[in-house]
Amino acid sequence: MKPGDIVGRKSYGCDVVFKVCNIVENRDKGKTVLLKGVNVRLLADSPEADLIPMSEEDVDRDREVFARKISESGKSKTNKKRGSQERQEANVFKKPGRVLHLDGDGEYLKLCLNEYENMGIEAFGYELREEEQPKHIKELLKEVKPDILVVTGHDGLLKDSKDLSDINSYRNSSSFIQSVKEARMFQPSLDELVIIAGACQSHYEAILEAGANFASSPDRILIHALDPVKACSKVALAPIDKIVSSEEISQITVSGINGIGGLQTRGKYRDGAPKPRYKYKQGGDGNAM
Repeated sequence: MKPGDIVGRKSYGCDVVFKVCNIVENRDKGKTVLLKGVNVRLLADSPEADLIPMSEEDVDRDREVFARKISESGKSKTNKKRGSQERQEANVFKKPGRVLHLDGDGEYLKLCLNEYENMGIEAFGYELREEEQPKHIKELLKEVKPDILVVTGHDGLLKDSKDLSDINSYRNSSSFIQSVKEARMFQPSLDELVIIAGACQSHYEAILEAGANFASSPDRILIHALDPVKACSKVALAPIDKIVSSEEISQITVSGINGIGGLQTRGKYRDGAPKPRYKYKQGGDGNAM
């Protein structure tokens, strides 16, 4: 067993495909292996004896299951319809909400940034460990000036946790909470700065109380790697005169209403007209577009 290996947990019926992050030796307990989900934002640890290797075919099957769930969610009907209308209106241009995305997982961050690009959303992504994120929030908010902040990575309930209201039962929820608090000190308004925070099994109530618009996970379930992006896209592409509800977000995420919930939130999308005719060139003449 070594970092990078793909494994499943026998005691859980190999329900989640994991990648090995680290292995810790303990004289009394033997080897403990730190794991992160391949397709879900979950951190877990396990005795080495409970792990079995999984093949690339297993990984592909797992991805196919989630891809099917995403395609079945009817996630983009509204946005596709809107896009069709915009193509017909040749002299109109669009301005979706601008996104700052902090992620504790670099591999997931790349997936998320590709997804934003595919949807035409301007997004700035930074890979920061969950415990480091609160230290950089204000600096990055000043630099990027986003409409929407996404704070995510990995989380999970600690083994044998019994009190789900206790923040000490969670791996990284306290970091997400602190990040949200720092962001709200910078911009208190839920309309000016929309915040989406949390990962698998995160302390939903505490993250909302800290000031997030939307958070995971109401039922302490696993969420897909792209669920925070899907929630973000709903707000970024909703017109400013529309209110986005948790129910609408649940229709485009894999985990649904039990995975991400929150407050009614104003959209961040604006139409503009007429289309710009010149590129802006600071300190010189513009170039015709």
